Amino acid sequence: MEYNMVGWFEIPVSDMERAKTFYEKVFGITISVHDLGELQMGWFPSAPDKKGASGSLVKHGMYTPSATDGPLIYFTCPDLSVELGRVIEAQGEILQPKTEIGGGHGFMALVKDTEGNRIALHSRQ
Repeated sequence: MEYNMVGWFEIPVSDMERAKTFYEKVFGITISVHDLGELQMGWFPSAPDKKGASGSLVKHGMYTPSATDGPLIYFTCPDLSVELGRVIEAQGEILQPKTEIGGGHGFMALVKDTEGNRIALHSRQ
């Protein structure tokens, strides 16, 4: 394959500012919000020359946050303990603490964001 299978992701939100604050606090990033009429998007920072996909927070009537339905997005971190340590302060919830995956695949944790979405963190250490 010449490219990664995932090229973009969108995370549904009910309150853009609240969701933006959560993700900025947890990951130490800046999200830029763009109002596109009925659609509001909060774009995650992008590094086009690096591995992985970028994505957006999305507020629109067709998008519904969920902790149980739909795909599970894994955010790559150098050591997920750092980001996991910021979740509660950012008003999120830890659903599964840092857990070894096994087979040399690193570690993962599950988190619920301020909108009710389930997301995962992944790191090699």
